[in-house]
Amino acid sequence: MKNLIISILLLLSYPGNSQTKSPAEYVNPFIGASTNVEKAGALHGLGKTFPGATTPFGMVQLSPNTITGGDNGPGYSYEHTTIEGFAFTQMSGIGWYGDLGNFLVMPTTGDLKTSSGRADHPGEGYRSHYLKEDEIARAGYYAATLTDYKIRAEATAAPHSGILRFTFPQNERSRIQIDLARRVGGTSTEQYVKVVDDYTIQGWMKCTEEGGGWGNGDGKPNYTVYFYAKFSKPLKNYGVWSAAIPENQKRKRENIESESYRELISMAKIEPGCREKRGKHLGFFSEFPTKNNEQVLLKAGISFVSMDGAKNNLESEIRNFGFDRIMKNCKQLWDKALSKIKVTDSNEENKTIFYTALYHTMIDPRCFTDVDGRYPGGDGKIHKTGKFIKRTIFSGWDVFRSQFPLQTIINPAVVSDMINSLIELADESGKKYLERWEFLNAYSGCMIGNPAVAVMVDAYNKGIRTFDIKKGYEYAKNSCEKFGINEHGNTGSISATLEYSYFDWCLSIFADSLKKEEDAAKYFKRSKNYKNIFDPTVNWFRPKNDDGSWEKWPVEGRLKQDYGCVESNPYQQGWFVPQDINGLCDLLGGKSKALADLTELFSKVPDNMMWNNYYNQANEPVHHIPFLFNRLGAPWQTQYWSRQICKRAYHNTVEGLVGNEDVGQMSAWYVLAASGLHPVCPGNNRYEITSPLFERIDLYPDPKYAKGKVFTILAKDNSPENIYIQSAKLNNQSYNNCWIDHQTVTLGGTLELQMGDKPNKEWGN
Repeated sequence: MKNLIISILLLLSYPGNSQTKSPAEYVNPFIGASTNVEKAGALHGLGKTFPGATTPFGMVQLSPNTITGGDNGPGYSYEHTTIEGFAFTQMSGIGWYGDLGNFLVMPTTGDLKTSSGRADHPGEGYRSHYLKEDEIARAGYYAATLTDYKIRAEATAAPHSGILRFTFPQNERSRIQIDLARRVGGTSTEQYVKVVDDYTIQGWMKCTEEGGGWGNGDGKPNYTVYFYAKFSKPLKNYGVWSAAIPENQKRKRENIESESYRELISMAKIEPGCREKRGKHLGFFSEFPTKNNEQVLLKAGISFVSMDGAKNNLESEIRNFGFDRIMKNCKQLWDKALSKIKVTDSNEENKTIFYTALYHTMIDPRCFTDVDGRYPGGDGKIHKTGKFIKRTIFSGWDVFRSQFPLQTIINPAVVSDMINSLIELADESGKKYLERWEFLNAYSGCMIGNPAVAVMVDAYNKGIRTFDIKKGYEYAKNSCEKFGINEHGNTGSISATLEYSYFDWCLSIFADSLKKEEDAAKYFKRSKNYKNIFDPTVNWFRPKNDDGSWEKWPVEGRLKQDYGCVESNPYQQGWFVPQDINGLCDLLGGKSKALADLTELFSKVPDNMMWNNYYNQANEPVHHIPFLFNRLGAPWQTQYWSRQICKRAYHNTVEGLVGNEDVGQMSAWYVLAASGLHPVCPGNNRYEITSPLFERIDLYPDPKYAKGKVFTILAKDNSPENIYIQSAKLNNQSYNNCWIDHQTVTLGGTLELQMGDKPNKEWGN
């Protein structure tokens, strides 16, 4: 009871309960924190975010983990009733089998158990039930009460390190135990741990594809997490547990989820007093007596370089056990990061959704560099540079659409870092092309297309040119040559043909900027290849067989899921011709027919906007479509539908994201749309103007990349009813365009929109 009272007092004392909130105090990390397939209505699940503590683009994500196996990328789902422990690394919002979840720390009492056990078998393992009523998550802080042990657990983070505070009951056998083998979606395949002194341990955990992980190993993960950890209570009664893993034992996701593997781990040998150990499945524990409400802390630095790197990371960031100070610093980092966009409005609920979305866009691409500038390279060697921060987790197919365009405005240095990181990886690995889904230096090959080309060209055109442009162009060209259209002018697939056509257009724009006229002409011509899979007999795009003949048209027609499409149907994917909307309209019989068909796409969307065959906000292929109305002469429909999507697909609840967060993309769409701007075609500097959700939005561009201090969007008389733009002024001058370019935004100024409850069909045309 006392622990609960302490938690309530902490919550009440949090500055967010004052009348004026800072941006971080609006963040609700529980939004999207579910992998529930049934509630999602699709195998992809819901948001798949994690609720734990992290810093903006930080290396460490210190979060509760409720499950190891299955399609549970973040390691946590809100409806789960038990916690396995608190891991120092996580992935956010990914739709494939997940990874990371390393260095799992769990406070326990009583007999030592070496397996987490099963949630439906209480007492079988070290996992514990926890109270949902006093579970707290906010930017930089997480807390929960582990009811099986009567322990209050709290977590906060620094960029390369984290700290846990456990409030124990009176017990002669209290304990902190660390499962070094644990990994989301699999297991680390080898571990090492050493007792350094009376308070400190260090070691590493090697994670390869043989142990499952990213894509259950198909994503080719190969990384080592190094740690350096200190306990606030001396190591007196400590030891190691080691499971005897047979030489021929397979260790993919399905293997480690099996009953036989669980039994193998539960029978691990316990070695009291062991000071150093290397093995295939290790854990470490430290036991001690505790008084009632005694606090014991553990802090740890994480590195992907070395144990010395982990030590240096920890000592540079968390010098003592001042948990509250680290929590305060973490919140300050979030306040600073989230202040790059300021929204003003009386609707507090919308502010919570907005700032949480902005928060989720600043998890990745995360820092891969130690505090001393060292990082692992694509050649397996350790590198150091002062030119950029090495970044990782690039979910290209998702994030080229909204996430990176957003960051070009508010975090251009992060965009530059990621481009540099991809170029250097292509160079060091010897592959000489840009990976579409990069994971800790792995070329996972996930999804389709050449999204890094779009990110690079979009950045270049916006003046973000702090990368090796010569190599960048070379590797972009190599990417388009390696993955692209065949000699028949298509790929057979609708999704691939349309997307490669767009990426070829991006490369043609890049070539033109660099005065490479021959290449510019070549790739511009290839950008028209989307026309090769348009079948006039069905008046839509259609996949082809290897011999060039059309695939059989399905009974469901263009609503058939996966018919020549990736995670979509032809009706959804067919609108992806952002580089040539006029050409698309010509195929469809003109703008009026295209507009009628586009209107039809939205007419049958379910009220909750969950996974469906029409406009499907739950997945990326459609994310540009609401803004096509601007291009087809009906900007009032862009205004209507962007507001509808913000209202119906985003909520301040656990199920508040209708689809996977996808490493910032789902939230970035909301941030841009709610701000009144969104691109249709990254690589082109045009943003479509739509109906802002707020009365006022202030965008603060990075002064190193922009001349203006602030760009303000004012929506006068804005309300849930007044969603239509009646007129506009740009810097006090009448403005009738339904678009604005990037340079105008970064120069600063004011876009003033007069809102009303009926469409003004004259404005914007």
